[in-house]
Amino acid sequence: MEEAPLRVALLSYRSLSTCGGQGIYLRHLSRELTRTGHSVDVWSGPPYPLLDPGVRLIKVPGLDLWGEPEPMRWPHPREIRDLADLTEFLVMRTGQFSEPLAFSLRLPRAFRAATAAGAAPYDIVHDNQSLGYGLLRLRSALRPSGIPLVTTVHHPITVDRRLELAAATGVRRRFGLRRFYSFLPMQARVGRRLDGMLTVSANSAIDIQRDMGIRPEALRAVPLGVDQDVFKPDPAATVPGRIVVVTSADVPLKGLGVLLDALAKIRVDHDAHLVCVGKAKAGGPAARRVTELGLADAVTFRSDLTQEELVKVLQSGEVAVVPSLYEGFSLPAVEEMACGLPLVATTAGALPEVAGPDGEASLLVPAGDHGALAVAITRLLDDPELRRRMGAAGRDRVLANFSWRAATASTVEWYRERIAAVRAPGAAS
Repeated sequence: MEEAPLRVALLSYRSLSTCGGQGIYLRHLSRELTRTGHSVDVWSGPPYPLLDPGVRLIKVPGLDLWGEPEPMRWPHPREIRDLADLTEFLVMRTGQFSEPLAFSLRLPRAFRAATAAGAAPYDIVHDNQSLGYGLLRLRSALRPSGIPLVTTVHHPITVDRRLELAAATGVRRRFGLRRFYSFLPMQARVGRRLDGMLTVSANSAIDIQRDMGIRPEALRAVPLGVDQDVFKPDPAATVPGRIVVVTSADVPLKGLGVLLDALAKIRVDHDAHLVCVGKAKAGGPAARRVTELGLADAVTFRSDLTQEELVKVLQSGEVAVVPSLYEGFSLPAVEEMACGLPLVATTAGALPEVAGPDGEASLLVPAGDHGALAVAITRLLDDPELRRRMGAAGRDRVLANFSWRAATASTVEWYRERIAAVRAPGAAS
């Protein structure tokens, strides 16, 4: 007997589709759910997502205090409309990241208004790593109707906090980081009380259990995918000596500083050039390191790319690098392998799980070791046959393991399990 299509609400406190994995996850999951016959509404705070036809966007307006071009801006008093707005502003002024909490506080009222306007009920509500306290009120409102509220955590942000604190210099900087990351206990408390949690790798599942106290039976790992017909090789586009990296340039966890140190060593004997897809702040850590190493002519930063522009950049590389100190999955690694690029990646987090064994589709090096990174990159730059073989193996690995169709099918299977569990007689409230 064929199972009925599901009515799904996807929640995201911010959904920028040109930067960061959360907006990309939201777009592709919603698209594939719709393609396979399910009904999807995306409830999002600003910046709003780019969505495909058939997916309905329900805007949940906020103050967008962390948005470009003026992060941590002061809003005009007329912008403060309710308690959620006031909370977003006041919490931000104490140095804390306020968006997840404020977004969650807006949701119960927004859902009530939609229901009063005749909106169809959902079969499941799926949060995308906001995990604010308002979700507990929403869950209580949904539970009498047998609607589970679940979440995705791409990796525990506790890892980001540890790495940033380790890289911080000065008491003031460390105090500021602890204030910024003060939302993490909230996320753990809320996550433990929802009706299930998805993550994107076995490594992330282990870290989530350790850092957030999530029970193993409440957690499911579903790898992400890539559009294999869009991210594909184009040998004619390759630029000799070009190295590509997709990263958050000024985030210590992403390891760009280590790659820049490696590039300085490589350029002693090679005319190599790095294209970094990621925004570097003027005067920020990445920009300063480029200047200190004398690499101004050897590094190009690109940001706010469309998907088509990103594909062209990846296709132009001879080598792709993921220098991260931790990754819960690494969608850029999958996109780079899909484009037929040989990969140099660290052994941090889930990267070996994604990139595969050393020497097949990638060369793996210890995280934070710029010397080993330079040796591996140089080995690939010097060996066209090795690049060809590893690039082809990477493409084959993506085709076999990482598609949005497979990721969505596994997610829907898990949705049905969660719905059955919540609606079972005697299910815990």
